[in-house]
Amino acid sequence: MPLFLDDEQTMLRDSARAFVGETAPVSHMRSLRDAKDPNGYAPALWKQFAEMGFTGILIDEAHGGSGLGAVEAGVVLEEIGRNLTPSPFLATAVGAVEALNAGSAAQRERWFPAILAGDAVAALAIDERAKHRPASTALRAERSGNGFKLSGTKRFVTHGHVADLLVVAARTAGAAGEMDGITLFAVEKGAAGLQAKPERLADASLAAAIDFDGVRVEADAVIGEIDAGWAPLTRVLNGVRVGASAELLGVGAGAMDMTVGYLKERKQFGQTIGAFQALQHRAAHLYSEMEVARAAVLKAQQLLDAGDARAEEAVMVAKAMAGLATTLAVQEGVQMHGGIGMTDEYSIGFYMKRGRVLAEMFGDADYHADQLARRAGY
Repeated sequence: MPLFLDDEQTMLRDSARAFVGETAPVSHMRSLRDAKDPNGYAPALWKQFAEMGFTGILIDEAHGGSGLGAVEAGVVLEEIGRNLTPSPFLATAVGAVEALNAGSAAQRERWFPAILAGDAVAALAIDERAKHRPASTALRAERSGNGFKLSGTKRFVTHGHVADLLVVAARTAGAAGEMDGITLFAVEKGAAGLQAKPERLADASLAAAIDFDGVRVEADAVIGEIDAGWAPLTRVLNGVRVGASAELLGVGAGAMDMTVGYLKERKQFGQTIGAFQALQHRAAHLYSEMEVARAAVLKAQQLLDAGDARAEEAVMVAKAMAGLATTLAVQEGVQMHGGIGMTDEYSIGFYMKRGRVLAEMFGDADYHADQLARRAGY
């Protein structure tokens, strides 16, 4: 498979770039932050995403979606990252859709129309620690009547406080650290015993700590099979990890473009600072690292869409490389801007903050490098 977008994907990229750049540029994120917006995203903008057809990219045509794949979802996510746009796209249009594809027909009929219309926001309640460790799921799901009772806490649930649907990983058997015994549940907003406390992260986005105090759900809330949730959870994680990688590329590319533009404008000693060879070398190094990461992300997306057995490992490579390349992009951006790069007046600092949060989301570079090493027998 060639590592470039085809004509239709390029058209989608151009459409997404124009739409997001015009309706939700960096100033949009600034305004939400400065207003201390309690939602963490703009519902009206989410409806516009739906009108553009973006929310249905991964929903099959039989349910009214576009029936496209990870490459196309990544195209939209890269533009979201480039503009630092607060959006529930990753968790809802990618994560929740992947989860519901493993669920029942009734679950899809319940949620797909709302997602397509931009009337529903979903959140992924997976992590319970400061670091991403899905196999360490300890939240208990005990049988109760015709369903289950959920007890425990989830952390860093993006948009969890406003989500209409929570995709929850819970333990129905075994012990924390085991892959067997995990079950996925679809929990609706307003369930008795469900409490969400939102907190602002470094990039001003909102993520919630969610307490499940004996939350009761019916048996039809189970996504997939009881005790066998690791397989669908893996598919969900593959989707959101490669999606987060694409968003990271957007953050890195946005920071790099801003920095190169600054090098061409800022003058020192009577000439633009971009004329200094040392800065040219650093800019060239950054460009090459971003291009290598871009190739890794596109390869992972293509393998996922093809159902290739190597896709999961490719996703891990992509998430690690995108995280490292974007970290380089934002750090170099701040450095080359100089002291002004640390001020609120310039946007480069916001790219650094968003890159830091995304790099941690669904596993940082160290986590994925460790997973790859273990698979290789180290």
